[in-house]
Order: sequence, then structure tokens, then C-alpha cells
Amino acid sequence: MSGHSKWANIQHRKGRQDAKRGKIFTKMAKDIIIAAKAGGGDVNMNSSLRLAVAKAKAVNMPNDRIDTAIKKGIGELAGGDITDMLYEGYGPGGVALLIEASTDNKNRTVAEVRYALSKSGGTMGEAGSVAWMFDKKGVLTFDKEAYSEDQLMEIGIEGGVEDIIDDDDSFAVHCAPEDFTAVQKVFEEAECVCLSAELSFIPKNLIEVDVPSAKKLMNLMEKLEENEDVSEVYVNADFPDELMAEMED
Repeated sequence: MSGHSKWANIQHRKGRQDAKRGKIFTKMAKDIIIAAKAGGGDVNMNSSLRLAVAKAKAVNMPNDRIDTAIKKGIGELAGGDITDMLYEGYGPGGVALLIEASTDNKNRTVAEVRYALSKSGGTMGEAGSVAWMFDKKGVLTFDKEAYSEDQLMEIGIEGGVEDIIDDDDSFAVHCAPEDFTAVQKVFEEAECVCLSAELSFIPKNLIEVDVPSAKKLMNLMEKLEENEDVSEVYVNADFPDELMAEMED
């Protein structure tokens, strides 16, 4: 039921870098707006909003900005016209790219994403060109020191947990998107605290890339994520062990 994912290390690295950027509050606000728009402004009744608010507080986003974002999402304030977008393309080494964005100006965002790709050895693809290479999953992560794999499976299987992945210092619990809310609920009822919970794209297969291509790919991912509208970048790359070792030093 388990496996090891080097991609988790990339995600953790990106998370640390994002936290240093001044644009992080803008991204958090968009997540809150979208969550509130979809499920209402009550964090007790809207699990997606509750998670978005928790992430915002984790990076010390001021409460007044959180409240403003919620009000925009439910229509009490202007500025809640945010649309989720998914762009597809290819990066260095021929790897597939999925780029999630949240924007109030689709023309601006697609132009900026296309420019970033072209300047860094990537290309924009047509809709559907690479999405089939990924599975959309609900992903909840738990601290290994707090929970065992067997414990998480025993609790989560009632909600629809499909797999548990060993990601070094944490476990990643996977489920189908339609079971995401149910899985969150069973863990909440069991008083299991997750480190993160989100819908994510998981590559079906990984493509091996050499170190030069991997470094170019990481640079491209960082350039894309510097854009305020880009929320996440997914790739189906198998990053070289020697590069992963460099990152951990």
C-alpha cells in the first residue's frame, strides 16, 4: 500500500521558497476567495475554506486580510471574480507540465504563463495534451512521528482511502476527489491532525531526466510560481537522486 515519492521533497522545497515570497498573501487570499465562493463563508461548514484559512494563518497572514478575502468570496465585497484555470505544456527534458492558476484576468495570465515557458525551454500545449498523464487525487499528509501507516489506513478506509505513500518524514494519504470530504471527516472525527489536505494531480508515470534538464525544469517551475496567479505546478519528472541530495545539503 505504500511507496516512496521524491516529488514530495520538491513540493516541500517549493513550499519553503514560497513562504519567503511577498506574493504569498495574494495567493492565499485567492484560495480563500475561491473556497468561500464555492462553499460559503462559514469555516465550520466549509472544509475547503477551513483549510485555506489554516494555510493562510500558517504563513502569518493577518486576520483582517483573511476576513476581507472571505467577504469577497461570498459577495459582501467587490473583488471576488476569480476563476480557476489549468494550463498544459511541456518542459525541459520533454516532461509534462500542469499549471494551476487562479485569476481575475485570464488573458493576462495565459500570456504570462506562455512567456515564462518560452523563456525557459518549455512550450504551451493544447487542452488535454498532457492532463491524461495525471490522476487527480485528494491528498492528506500526516506526520510520521504522530501516526503509523496501519493506523491511518484503519481510520481512513471507511472514508474511501485508496493508498498511503511513504514520503520520508510524512505519510501522504490518497483518495478519489469525490471521497475527499468524507476522508477529511473521518480523520477529523478520529482527532487526527493532518499537515495539509488538498486536491492534487499525481503523475501516472515518471519520466527520467538528467541533471542539466532537471535543473532547468526546477528553474522553470520557480519562475512560474513567482506569478501571483499561479497556485501550483505539477510535472511527471523523476528527479535524479544526486540532485535531490544536493537539495538536502
